Amino acid sequence: MADSISKNRRVLSGMRPTGKLHLGHFVGALANWVKLQQEYDCFFFVADWHALTTDYADPSNVKQSSVDIVLDWLAVGLDPKKATIFIQSHVPQHAELHLLFSMVTPLGWLERVPSYKEVRENLADRDLNTYGFLGYPLLQSADILIYQAGYVPVGQDQVAHVELTREVARRFNGFYPKKPGGEVFPEPQPLLTKSPKLPGTDGRKMSKSYGNTIMLTDAEPVVRQKLKTMVTDPARVRRTDPGNPDVCPVGDLHKIFSSAETIAKVDAGCRSAGIGCIECKGWAADALVQILAPMQERRKQYENDPKLAWDILEAGSQKARTAAEATMVEARAAMNMSLEYEAPKKDQGA
Repeated sequence: MADSISKNRRVLSGMRPTGKLHLGHFVGALANWVKLQQEYDCFFFVADWHALTTDYADPSNVKQSSVDIVLDWLAVGLDPKKATIFIQSHVPQHAELHLLFSMVTPLGWLERVPSYKEVRENLADRDLNTYGFLGYPLLQSADILIYQAGYVPVGQDQVAHVELTREVARRFNGFYPKKPGGEVFPEPQPLLTKSPKLPGTDGRKMSKSYGNTIMLTDAEPVVRQKLKTMVTDPARVRRTDPGNPDVCPVGDLHKIFSSAETIAKVDAGCRSAGIGCIECKGWAADALVQILAPMQERRKQYENDPKLAWDILEAGSQKARTAAEATMVEARAAMNMSLEYEAPKKDQGA
């Protein structure tokens, strides 16, 4: 099994359709996806069914939000010629495999997933007493295993979801060995990705819920205005006070996006009070604009005709359905539930 996994170069990852994306999404996932598509057989999907686990009461924006995030994916450099980009609900095999997994997965496995209680507490204003919410980690397992993915790019906080998927694969393989031999599902490995600390304009983690984001679609004047209001080292009360870029949110932006030369200037100028925060923020804005401008230029190619993005999703979904159905043929056969009828063989000794 270990040898087969090492040879499996397929990667699976997805995002819930929450609308246009911000720099946190770029730093936390998309920049890595762009690199992975050069080295792996990548499947990246819009997790629109997952959106319903918490927002089932009003799904009216799900389709447009799906298009919006795909526009941003294309803008940052995801290439449909190098990766399969698709939408979850257009591949019904995800739902079929999720159903089969739900028959054999112990309830306790789902209840112990760390994010289960955490999300319920964070969204206490919503009724999340549904199987859809409890079972969403199992749907994630189906998302991964339907493509027999060898790797799942995650941060450390998501490793538990991959481990659940490995347990589900082992349990299914134990109940239903592949015919004539072997196992239907490989056990995927987490592909740990380091995500640098990216603060929002208020110093907290960048998040739409905090209203502190810099969007990938923000025009240059908007970026510069947002940076002007960004919090800095609280010790720099006056212009003449020395600061510490290691505890300053603007300093964190420089470490991610600025050149080594600019970072050196910031470090020396801030610690000596040789530069003010306004000047430092201006340099950070320069770096962000330089990164965002080509993304926004690529996005324009699709914004003028959003159906192009939808066509990419449709084409990717067709490719995904083919791969998913190949897995389901094996899974159904292992469970003696193939779509074709085979007459029982006659007893040779009769």
